[in-house]
Amino acid sequence: MVRVGVTGGIGSGKTTVCRVWQELGAFVIYADDLAKKIMVEDVEVIKAIKGAFGDAAYNDDGTLNRPWLAKQAFTNNRVSELNAIVHPAVYRESDRLMREAEQQGYPMAVREAAILLQHGRPSDLDKVVLLLADQTSRVDRVTKRDGSSQDQVYNRVAAQPNYEDYAPLADLVIRNDGSLSDLIENAEHAYWQLV
Repeated sequence: MVRVGVTGGIGSGKTTVCRVWQELGAFVIYADDLAKKIMVEDVEVIKAIKGAFGDAAYNDDGTLNRPWLAKQAFTNNRVSELNAIVHPAVYRESDRLMREAEQQGYPMAVREAAILLQHGRPSDLDKVVLLLADQTSRVDRVTKRDGSSQDQVYNRVAAQPNYEDYAPLADLVIRNDGSLSDLIENAEHAYWQLV
């Protein structure tokens, strides 16, 4: 089984590529979804978040108080502190899920994560695929997808690294400046290159 990481900025097409690969037989782990699950299910992570950010990080029903925690993390420059709690747990669980996928006979296991290459290339992945798209296309896609204003999306893009800088760390770069059908075709081609 080949282990593949997929990364890129907001609106670059990561999810679309991963969905195409799922249809072709890949097992896909979406790091953001896994993190959200871990933050409400992993007892140690919950304890660490409460210890660092206070009990107000969770609602009385045990759900994450997202607006409050986001304000604490982003407004008070504590994102790296939150990431230091959540990311190791996400890494451990995604590794476990990949091993499980291999035992189940999947030809490919994929970890989709925006911050895959921030600390260099992960040693546990066989291949890394980077999605790149021009900023205008990315902003346009996200405003349509999320119903956000262009200013909100530009602010989110500005907060992310320049993914072009990560191209040397990737085995395959998919440019997503064309149509959706172009991206799907490129995703299919990439899948068969990788398995």
